[in-house]
Amino acid sequence: MEIPVFTVDAFSNLPFRGNPAAICPLMHELTDDLYQKIAAEMNLSETVFITSINPSDNFTTGSRFRLRWFTPTTEVNLCGHATLASAAVLFKHKENVNPKLVFETRSGDLAVTQQGEGYVMDFPLNPPTKQDANEFKDILKVAVGNHQIQDVYLCPITKKLLVRLSDSCERSVLANLKVDAAALQRSETSGRVKGLIVTMRGSPDCQPGYDFYSRYFAPWMGIAEDPVTGSAHTVLGSYWSKELGKKKMMAYQCSSRGGELELEVRDDGRINIAGQAVTVLQGTITL
Repeated sequence: MEIPVFTVDAFSNLPFRGNPAAICPLMHELTDDLYQKIAAEMNLSETVFITSINPSDNFTTGSRFRLRWFTPTTEVNLCGHATLASAAVLFKHKENVNPKLVFETRSGDLAVTQQGEGYVMDFPLNPPTKQDANEFKDILKVAVGNHQIQDVYLCPITKKLLVRLSDSCERSVLANLKVDAAALQRSETSGRVKGLIVTMRGSPDCQPGYDFYSRYFAPWMGIAEDPVTGSAHTVLGSYWSKELGKKKMMAYQCSSRGGELELEVRDDGRINIAGQAVTVLQGTITL
């Protein structure tokens, strides 16, 4: 069996930045066990498998596909950068003729359209609710140490904990955080949290004008740190839209690779997440 594979750096216009995903367009479904083994072999934060829904469609003519996302250790319910990367493969490499692609996923239908040199994803908005920081003191200690915290929010749908650093913190505090992934995982075993977002207010008056910054850690899902995380921005977009009184925002995830996202919170309870993508590898998995 031969399976085509692409490695695409999402949320970047340059190679070796953004978040890499492995994309496997498949003519037919494989077993869950094989999906997981391939994802472990690729060893990226996400490997995604694309299959046609209508047997008469191909990757050039079809407009609806099924997506499944796997980390090296488990299948996940939502992944932004691998969805963006999947659309990039279909539009660029498979020369898909449709203006919009719709992916059927565990999180419902997700649409992606081309916009200029990038892509716009139509994602669910996942609002978080305010929490008592004392309930999460162990995870907060591991994550941010003695740095001052302004807010703690939890999104029960995505199980992502959002921690906002004080506005008195410099961006370098966030960028230089050293988070022990194993200690982070040990600090929270209740099952309430499957991902940690650390965020802070941006500098919209300074070019390029980011409204907020973030980093994302998910050792509970087999990912020590995710470089640029679309799903986290379904939570971040909701939080910062209310805090800043803005619908359109520019965000930067300041991991070592770094990535840029354009966000638009819509009135229908969804969020547009836009970004670019660069293909860095094209090959074949032989089984």
